[in-house]
Amino acid sequence: MASEFKKKLFWRAVVAEFLAMTLFVFISIGSALGFKYPVGNNQTAVQDNVKVSLAFGLSIATLAQSVGHISGAHLNPAVTLGLLLSCQISVFRALMYIIAQCVGAIVATAILSGITSSLPGNSLGRNDLADGVNSGQGLGIEIIGTLQLVLCVLATTDRRRRDLGGSAPLAIGLSVALGHLLAIDYTGCGINPARSFGSAVITHNFSNHWVGDPWGVGWEALVSHGKPDPTLTVSLPVLEALGDSQRTGNQETEAYHVEAGWGHTASSFRPSLCPPSSALPHAAWPPGHPSCMFESGAPNPGSATFGFSMTLRSMLEPWFPEL
Repeated sequence: MASEFKKKLFWRAVVAEFLAMTLFVFISIGSALGFKYPVGNNQTAVQDNVKVSLAFGLSIATLAQSVGHISGAHLNPAVTLGLLLSCQISVFRALMYIIAQCVGAIVATAILSGITSSLPGNSLGRNDLADGVNSGQGLGIEIIGTLQLVLCVLATTDRRRRDLGGSAPLAIGLSVALGHLLAIDYTGCGINPARSFGSAVITHNFSNHWVGDPWGVGWEALVSHGKPDPTLTVSLPVLEALGDSQRTGNQETEAYHVEAGWGHTASSFRPSLCPPSSALPHAAWPPGHPSCMFESGAPNPGSATFGFSMTLRSMLEPWFPEL
């Protein structure tokens, strides 16, 4: 880590990832927007999907050929994680690449937002589930789409292979296009977590947002009263500042200004499962992890006093009252 941190070539690679990601998101999402797209009662939906898929794939192929010699042209946190797990890059490089990719995606989406601000119903390429597709099915589609992409990247960049021929950037670009042809009608195709993250940030909408590999996955099981009916949803941690009167241990729902329901993880990326309660569903948190939890007012000692706060003392107070 220390050796990479001091090298100009390393930071050159990080900047290359940022710039390439900015161009990729601008070109690819821009291809799906426009004042003539989408059109009500559109009879060219299939052609539009092919156009968008090719835009994503060709932009990746072009940028991979352009900056691959500088940074490797990951342009996708899932690819970066795959290369990290295969011991081809360091943890520090992976972290900096992912940050650069996410920031690049946000910048590009923000620029597109300004350019297409007058476009009605502009989602800026935000991923969402199609009608009739539940979150579990959408997640399965995303897993398959991401799997084939990472498999292609690892296979075409394997230095131990002697049978490789043709263009690796083109093969990877076609894999990206293939993933979009598969998933675009189901989830909008979120096989690139950074691309999806940029759209979600700018639109302030994380509904059914797939939190990808670099951030981990926060899992919540929503179980109905009486008959468990688990529904898998994925969301980012929720932070909310509460005043002193709202975090002093009052177990009434009015103290938290929330309705009875499930809690949401705050400042934690560990999986959390909210099990059913005989009386009222209440918040649960990963064992041993001192994370604040949004509590719905259920009289469950140890969780009812957890309110959100942006100060360290407020976070520690429920655990260590003597502080």
